[in-house]
Amino acid sequence: MTLMGATEGRQIFAASGGIKYLSRQLRQRGGGGGGIKSSTNTSTSGPSAIIAANNAMPKTANSSVQQLYELAFCLWCLTYELNNFADVRADFAKDGLPVTALVELVSSAPREKIVRVALAALRNLAICSADVHPEPDVPVRIDAKVFLGEMIACGLMKAIGLLRERQFTDPDVADDVDALERLLNDNFKEMTRWEVYQTEVESGNLQWGSTHTDAFFKENAKMMEGKDGNFDVVKILISLVTSKDEDVAAIACFDLGEFCRHYPNGRAIAKRLGAKELAMALIEHDNPELQRHALQCVSKMMVHNWEYVK
Repeated sequence: MTLMGATEGRQIFAASGGIKYLSRQLRQRGGGGGGIKSSTNTSTSGPSAIIAANNAMPKTANSSVQQLYELAFCLWCLTYELNNFADVRADFAKDGLPVTALVELVSSAPREKIVRVALAALRNLAICSADVHPEPDVPVRIDAKVFLGEMIACGLMKAIGLLRERQFTDPDVADDVDALERLLNDNFKEMTRWEVYQTEVESGNLQWGSTHTDAFFKENAKMMEGKDGNFDVVKILISLVTSKDEDVAAIACFDLGEFCRHYPNGRAIAKRLGAKELAMALIEHDNPELQRHALQCVSKMMVHNWEYVK
């Protein structure tokens, strides 16, 4: 944490793969727990300004809570290099892992000090720019828009709504909540329903909603083939069928089934990519909901007129 207060320390740590490491550690340790009032007001912005105050914080009885805070703090400090280094932005965008880890922290509603640094990190991601130091010769521009899309896909909008119901002692938390809510809503308005869906699938954080319906696939099935005809979204869905998160696996089964129904020759494409075998393996799963969606997915791959069967 002390080293993160220095620009040189942040640069060396980021160049050594530190962003991915911190994100992975955060996800492995899971959310904190409970809600206590933070004893420190950190209205002064910037990592260096609050290190002394953080060192003065009382020790918590729950070491995992303190570990989560320290990991999130270090990740937040690294967001201050987003505008200065294209490599740092690329590392934060890689696999969607950092944003996912931070959103999960916020969503699990842990101690206030953890929420504070996680929100501050997300806000820095939501306003970062590639104008000063653009990416050299890359087709995709990594800036705030990319990170906001990932946050929407991870369900941050819902989490922000729930945070509004909590009472925080630190005014910076409320300020970050307001800023993120505004930025997320503005970005959401600019995204098409397909862009919202694609971002969600690419993040791997599938959640039941209006993009996982018969009506959505009737309208957007053609988009599943992708710009290059590689069916990348379909391939990701197939990989998510084996997700350890049973809700994600169930939604992936549903979406694949709807793709088979509404895309011309979708059944043959899904089978060729290996979807049938993976879905069949879940037909006898212990979770009845996942079992049902897996069975329906396989049935939709096999039956031409599914509407008459259901």
